[in-house]
Amino acid sequence: MAEKNHQPGENYRYPLIIKKLLATPLMDSPDREIVYSDRHRYTYKDFVKRIAMLANGLATLGLRPGETVAVFDYDSHRYLECFFAVPMMGSVLQTVNWRLSTDQIRYALNHAEAKMIIIHADFLPVLETIIDQLETVKTYVIITENGPRDTKRGFAAEYEALLQSAGSGSLRWIWKM
Repeated sequence: MAEKNHQPGENYRYPLIIKKLLATPLMDSPDREIVYSDRHRYTYKDFVKRIAMLANGLATLGLRPGETVAVFDYDSHRYLECFFAVPMMGSVLQTVNWRLSTDQIRYALNHAEAKMIIIHADFLPVLETIIDQLETVKTYVIITENGPRDTKRGFAAEYEALLQSAGSGSLRWIWKM
């Protein structure tokens, strides 16, 4: 029987932090595909690159460690990228349940002191009813499927354009934390 290098009651030799979820598939199966609803496919290698691109893009928009990013999106590949990029930057990910009432959403965003919102264009009607009541949000990023939409609020960037403009740069920041 092999000797364990961890304490009784612990199942892992390392702390269970978000970046560790990427380490094993990236080392063992970097070319294995992640498939989202048969609509989007990419490898773990490409996934990690997109996480870096998103983090770089959010940093250029002014997101800092400790600040909250609210995400209004479906269960999508973009949500998965946010799920990793935001906490790995040292920021806080706030998943917004778009099924709540607008009063509940407004309260949650203000209570969390969200500084940035990443929102799928489908949820703009919800945002537009509360946008003037948001106390701390300074930056909006829109996710579009079929081109831009008109809205009361200007957007700092469109999600895919933000990733492309930021580039992946060095991936070392991912493993620093």
